[in-house]
Amino acid sequence: MAEEKQGAQTVRMVKCAKLGKELPGLDRPPWKGEIGKRIYESISKEAWGMWVNHSKMLLNEFRLNPLDPNSQKIMEEQMEQFFFGGGSKLPEGYVAPKH
Repeated sequence: MAEEKQGAQTVRMVKCAKLGKELPGLDRPPWKGEIGKRIYESISKEAWGMWVNHSKMLLNEFRLNPLDPNSQKIMEEQMEQFFFGGGSKLPEGYVAPKH
């Protein structure tokens, strides 16, 4: 983990496990527990933004409630796969919206 000066502000750099390059890191752990710590230490802001978009689809397609502990467990498992595994799975029958 390195730091770079950007103007008067110091930017925390991480070797992003998802994107495979040195990029600006998150300002704080984005999730509670061990997974939040791992993401903070090794995932970039850019990769976290990708997750945020992906997680919206997961919440909608799986009809998850962010306040429900079981839904949070599913999201943690999906985060693990998205950032550190082979990628988060898409819901069965999911068709991406056409833009």
